[in-house]
Amino acid sequence: MLRNALEPWHLLIVVAVIMLLFGSKKLPEAARGLGKSLRILKAETRALHDDAPTETGP
Repeated sequence: MLRNALEPWHLLIVVAVIMLLFGSKKLPEAARGLGKSLRILKAETRALHDDAPTETGP
């Protein structure tokens, strides 16, 4: 049924639709915002991991 679900021309159509919806000027700005968000998320998860109490044996 879904033998060839994602072919290269499907990706081209998705890229074309995104370009039409957002325009070529807003895409780099959106990518920068996404990158900053991912860096913040990574830093926060690292801080949570560092703050987690470690169990030490008696």
